[in-house]
Amino acid sequence: MNKQTSTSNRLASLDWMRGFVMVLMTIDHASLAFNGSRLSADSAGLYVLGLSYSAAEFLTRWSTHLCAPTFVFLAGTALAISTERRIAKGGSEKDIDKNLLKRGAIIAALDPTLISLLKGHLTFQVLFAIGSSMMLMAALRKLPSLWLLILAIAWILGGEAVTMLFWTPADGWPDALESILFVTLYSEDLQINYPIVPWLSLMMLGWVFGQYLNRYLSSDKQLVSPIRLLVITAICCFILFALFRWFNDYGNMLLVRESNHWIHWLYVSKYPPSLTFVLLELGLLAICLAGFMLIEKHANVRPDGPLLVFGQTALFFYILHRIILDGSAALFGLHGFGGLTETFIITAATLLILYPACLWYRNYKQKHPRSWVRYI
Repeated sequence: MNKQTSTSNRLASLDWMRGFVMVLMTIDHASLAFNGSRLSADSAGLYVLGLSYSAAEFLTRWSTHLCAPTFVFLAGTALAISTERRIAKGGSEKDIDKNLLKRGAIIAALDPTLISLLKGHLTFQVLFAIGSSMMLMAALRKLPSLWLLILAIAWILGGEAVTMLFWTPADGWPDALESILFVTLYSEDLQINYPIVPWLSLMMLGWVFGQYLNRYLSSDKQLVSPIRLLVITAICCFILFALFRWFNDYGNMLLVRESNHWIHWLYVSKYPPSLTFVLLELGLLAICLAGFMLIEKHANVRPDGPLLVFGQTALFFYILHRIILDGSAALFGLHGFGGLTETFIITAATLLILYPACLWYRNYKQKHPRSWVRYI
């Protein structure tokens, strides 16, 4: 097969990146369902001082932190690219907004319905953050890219100060509205993992990156190359992460280092996302995506490669893997029955099931572009 050169094919690296973190996500959710020793206290509100944990458990959980920021960022990137294509084909602004609102609502509704049913309690997770942010982008996309970039960076840098107006661990969790916008909430009947505003900032960054890619791929080679931009971004993020983690004060969302042990350096708050969490994950996202783009420049794109297929059927993959993992754990009473060995075995088995299913779904979706499946 010859190396592919069309615009859509040159963006296979975006699907590879998405597919890669979907594999990581499967590990995390298999651990959530079946690993009785899973580490999950990655929030100042849940952290226990002096908590001990194995390096293997920590690294398994920590490696999967890349998933949610990548999903939200790349959702913004994909929206910008697809919106530009719709406009180029003569699509109206009204239809574009309508599509964003409709698809965003469908995605957001999956958490308080299907996912909550599988979990056994009302939950708002990454699908709610993505869908809500997508709906808000119907209005925000009309702002210039520079404004979106400034707004996103302003929240990432200053969001902790705003969050602390509503919440500190000593006060317990805030009410549902404040939690759903800014913080998190854990109770017996309600769980809010992904507040809208912090994750919207990542979607805005992704949108800006998507607009930049549109310009670059439209032969505007005056711009710095995507690979160079991503590497520079990664270096800047890692430097800032090290500085904020070293000073061990603002920017850590109250989850500060207990010591200079490498685990404590990497043990950052995901719920809600701290500045150090965002900097670290954006740096990792940027360097991984740059690597995939570099590979794409020098290698053939296999149309049925697992990462590409998973990345192109992301929402279908997400729904199906949650049904398989959460459903089987609940149905057979296996929640927390094993450890990391069982986690990785179940992950491998789940991916083997998902690959042909996702391959079929991608082909079906391509043959029925105007059917309801375009929203999944």
